[in-house]
Amino acid sequence: CSAAQFSAASMAAAAAPKEEKHMGMEARLPRTPDGQVKKGSSIWKGFVQGSVGAAIGGSCAHPLDLIKVRLQLQTETPKLSMMQMGMRIASNEGASGLFKGVDASAARQLVYSGVRFGMYDVLKVVCAAGAGAIGAFAGNPGDLAMVRMQADGKLPEAERRGYKNIFDAVAKIGKSEGYLSMWRTGVVPNMNRATIITVGQLAAYDQCKQVLTDSVGMKEGIPLHFSASFSAAFIASVMSNPVDVAKTRLMNQRTAEGEKPLYTGTVQCMSTVVKQEGPLALYKGFAATFARQCPYVVITWVTVEQLKKVMKDW
Repeated sequence: CSAAQFSAASMAAAAAPKEEKHMGMEARLPRTPDGQVKKGSSIWKGFVQGSVGAAIGGSCAHPLDLIKVRLQLQTETPKLSMMQMGMRIASNEGASGLFKGVDASAARQLVYSGVRFGMYDVLKVVCAAGAGAIGAFAGNPGDLAMVRMQADGKLPEAERRGYKNIFDAVAKIGKSEGYLSMWRTGVVPNMNRATIITVGQLAAYDQCKQVLTDSVGMKEGIPLHFSASFSAAFIASVMSNPVDVAKTRLMNQRTAEGEKPLYTGTVQCMSTVVKQEGPLALYKGFAATFARQCPYVVITWVTVEQLKKVMKDW
């Protein structure tokens, strides 16, 4: 009887599904019946999941991103707070002014984040920085158009570029500055920022999720996804803000013919800002950056995690 009970218990244990411990992105990749990770399908799935999740997250957080850009560009005194800047934009440009460049933002995210997520699923943390840089290079035209559209309302009416949408912006930039300029203007600081952001958003998310699972005991689900993405948003904001300030100023500066530009590169721009405005100027717009990163990263990751469930067996 004892042997029969032992045999029955062994068979039940073997048949019972094993709880899968969190092991980063790998734990959520599709698997074959013998438990091996399926090859060849994770790149396109990561691209689709990252593109859709980031486009939704970026569009929802766009007003905060626009406020962040205006705060990073402000040189007048007294300095406006995030709330004051938002109210000024809404008052002077209407509620729709807070969504200037949202189409460029979505177009950028479809390329930039699709590449990041698709490559990260395969290359993991070691190459996360490279994935971010490649994604930023591919999406630089959209980022350039977005920054200029967001900053346009700050300029005197006679100096505004007047881009109507992403297509109009790309056409006008190509005509006046050359189409290749869209991969030259601000591309280096954009790639630097993307490298930092990718490590902060993707790798930090995975690490925070593992800590919350292993040390805090949180179970797989939206509360875990929310907590991990909130932590990743803060890490990404602290790491990226100085480079983000440099990127915004380099992309937005206008130089007359024969005139030497004020900013010539990421490091030179950051050092010039520190000399002229003090070290804390590199964290201009940090509150808006963090306020923007939170909904963006949280919505992006919650969407991606839900898409992973839906596409698990595809």
